[in-house]
Amino acid sequence: MASGGGGDGEGKPPAKEESTEYRLRKYLLLLATLVATVTYAAGLNLPGGSWEEDAPAPAGLRVVAGDPILRETRYTRYVVFYACNAVAFAASLVVSLIVLVLPKEGGGRLLGAMRAVMVVDLLGLMGAYAAGSSRDGFTTAAASALLLLVFAYVAGAFLASLNLITVRWQLPCQERASPPAAAPRPPPPGDQDPAATKAMKSEHEILLLLAIFAATIAYVAGMNPPGGFWRDAAVGGEHVAGDPVLQGREHPNRYRAFYVCNTAAFAASLLAVMFIVVEDKRLRHWRRAVPYGLVVAALLGLGGAYAAGSCRDGKHTAYVACLVAPVVAYIAILYIACPSRSPSSTSKSPSNTNTTTTTISISDSKQDKEVDKICEYIQLLATLAATIAYQAGIDPPGGVWGESGKGHRVGDPILLTTHPRRFKVFFYFNSAAFVASLVIMALSQNKRLVRRYHAVLEATMILDLFGLIGAYAVGCCRDTSTSIYIIAMAGAVLVYVVIHIVFFTLETKNGGDDQLEEHREVLLLLTVLAATLTYQAGLTPPGGFWENDEKFGYHAGFPVLLNKDPCRYKAFFYCNAASFMASVALIVLLMNKNLYRPGIRSYALIICMVAGMFGVLGAYAAGSSIYLRTFIIVLVLVLVVFVGVICLAINHFRELKKNTQQQQQQQPPPPPTGTNGFSSPKLSMQEEDVIKYLMLVGILAASITYLTGLKPPGGLWRDEGDGHSAGNPVLYDINMRRYNTFFYSNSTSFMASITVIVLLLQRMLSPKTGGEKVFWPMHTVIVLDMLALLVAYAAGSVRDWETSKNVFLLLIPIQLFVGGLFFICKKKQTSPQDDGSAAGTNM
Repeated sequence: MASGGGGDGEGKPPAKEESTEYRLRKYLLLLATLVATVTYAAGLNLPGGSWEEDAPAPAGLRVVAGDPILRETRYTRYVVFYACNAVAFAASLVVSLIVLVLPKEGGGRLLGAMRAVMVVDLLGLMGAYAAGSSRDGFTTAAASALLLLVFAYVAGAFLASLNLITVRWQLPCQERASPPAAAPRPPPPGDQDPAATKAMKSEHEILLLLAIFAATIAYVAGMNPPGGFWRDAAVGGEHVAGDPVLQGREHPNRYRAFYVCNTAAFAASLLAVMFIVVEDKRLRHWRRAVPYGLVVAALLGLGGAYAAGSCRDGKHTAYVACLVAPVVAYIAILYIACPSRSPSSTSKSPSNTNTTTTTISISDSKQDKEVDKICEYIQLLATLAATIAYQAGIDPPGGVWGESGKGHRVGDPILLTTHPRRFKVFFYFNSAAFVASLVIMALSQNKRLVRRYHAVLEATMILDLFGLIGAYAVGCCRDTSTSIYIIAMAGAVLVYVVIHIVFFTLETKNGGDDQLEEHREVLLLLTVLAATLTYQAGLTPPGGFWENDEKFGYHAGFPVLLNKDPCRYKAFFYCNAASFMASVALIVLLMNKNLYRPGIRSYALIICMVAGMFGVLGAYAAGSSIYLRTFIIVLVLVLVVFVGVICLAINHFRELKKNTQQQQQQQPPPPPTGTNGFSSPKLSMQEEDVIKYLMLVGILAASITYLTGLKPPGGLWRDEGDGHSAGNPVLYDINMRRYNTFFYSNSTSFMASITVIVLLLQRMLSPKTGGEKVFWPMHTVIVLDMLALLVAYAAGSVRDWETSKNVFLLLIPIQLFVGGLFFICKKKQTSPQDDGSAAGTNM
């Protein structure tokens, strides 16, 4: 790749160019797994909510508690949503499997299958959004108009690709196999500079990352609009059960503003994803600004939807809209007041060669690359762990009380009253994981510290994962024996992997380290997002929870499905739990080089990953299907597609193995490699890494604060009376100080994240002049962003200030743990054996 096209004159056949799908495989895998995540959650908890009790249905039949309301009130819309959502979920899993086996070169059949499945995935996602988020003529027209733009572009791109395939296969066989090399087109001006080409590819990856997250959170918000849903029909026919509360006479204009902004963000982000993937090789000149404009439009849509949907009065809406100005002013003040932070000034003086920027770019050795890769994985793990822990704290297992009673108030967590010890164990495990994730993200901003003491971050990440395991085992069930069984599942996966490695690793292969790293990267991303998917689903199962002991005759806080359909619930519960525990166990194994290499070579980790995916499929089929027939149809369809993909992969790898064996016999030994010619773009590469990291943290904060702002802690009122309105936050009426603390902290974090993301996009689009001092204000805003996130979590996850104080006190033991690890690592590094080697290297 570094040599460009200069090797053609030496008699070698021209190397096949890697496809756009292969180069963007990490982000396409991220897209597929996040789509699987949101469709999994939407399939288990369908839009419109579920019935709270057995009662006569509107059509005269009888409904069962836990069944979806939409099925009885709007059956056609329910069927369209369920079918499209299931297709999108299955297609996303198939894309994930294809990415896992996608080769770097060739693979025409796999690429063709992947593109076709991606189109089906996108169409299913759009159909599910249109059917599940709209209820009346206005919302249906708005969704149809915006999504038809996406469909028109997808259809045009698909027809263009079919035209190219037709023209190619009309050529003679020799021209089809090897296109003529005469009169090649001159490359665009940007392609003549490898550094510029790499920078442009990095920009596309960042834009794709933003568009993916914007699409997923907009989809979730469309399925669960602010204000919640009516649980029964009005006497006068003003609304139907399952309709959004704000859509009626309460706040119709506010709801329409939210819906249009959210749908516009969803459509713009989907367009950005398709434009980047389809037009990747042609994003030059004016085309380059198109994905930027689409991503900025999606972010503005999310900002408008948050301002309209997170509050019910003009004062709070104005506050949210005006939050952008102080954030921009704060960044400008730091930018002007701290010019000495510019790396351009420090690089001119030899005395400052020990700064963070120059330390990062000292060497390009294999060990440094491996450390950087580990740190990148840890940052991803910490980001997603903070996401699921924050959501689980705001929306706790067992639900919240729908009305006040003996020993509790409306909006309080049910488990805090019925199982106080279990709730406290869950809360502190979950809070420890959340705080540890924030600590890791804060430490990751110091690159010099990360590269020198990366083992400390690894140990803290293991602590984070143990916190999630404990919180899941305690929060997903109500008895001790089941919690023990859940934890034992993770141990069983570890034992299986070790036994598989011992008995099936027959020989040691020295080569293929790059391929192992690629497989490790894909497996880690799959396992992290599978854990993200199953964690919240296990804590809040389909059908919801019973909310009243006396009224329904069941135990409050227990899953409705457990009483109404125990076989179906147990199938969902154990499949979901097995997938979560297998994912966490695989994450621990993939973090250790001595374990993941033999595990990948012996296919033990891949087998566990595929088994975990089948667990997710089983949980989805059991949790979303009311009838056995639907369950069997969904499962058989997905199994057929999976078997087809596996057969394609096996056939392709057989041909690839034959070709590689023939090429190895004909090729001369490769020339020795060095570090020549790559020192100049090192600084720009580090700037891209900083932008990617800041983008990732900003996306984390924006995604979780957006959804929790629309669905605040404590739940929403479901009826009128006693001084409150249906759809308003319960916490606002029973504890205004706590609600305001949560709301202002959450809103500050959301708008600060959106502002940082937009400014970073502007930084990518503008010429690289004036040094990098812009990153110092961004780092400080990100730190304040995480502090605001911590305050919002402490205020929204509990109902008394004493427990909120304990969330902040959790920082003390975690900081002591991290500080102790730093002390141990520093002591080892300053030992006499290391001093001698360090002196030798400094000479």
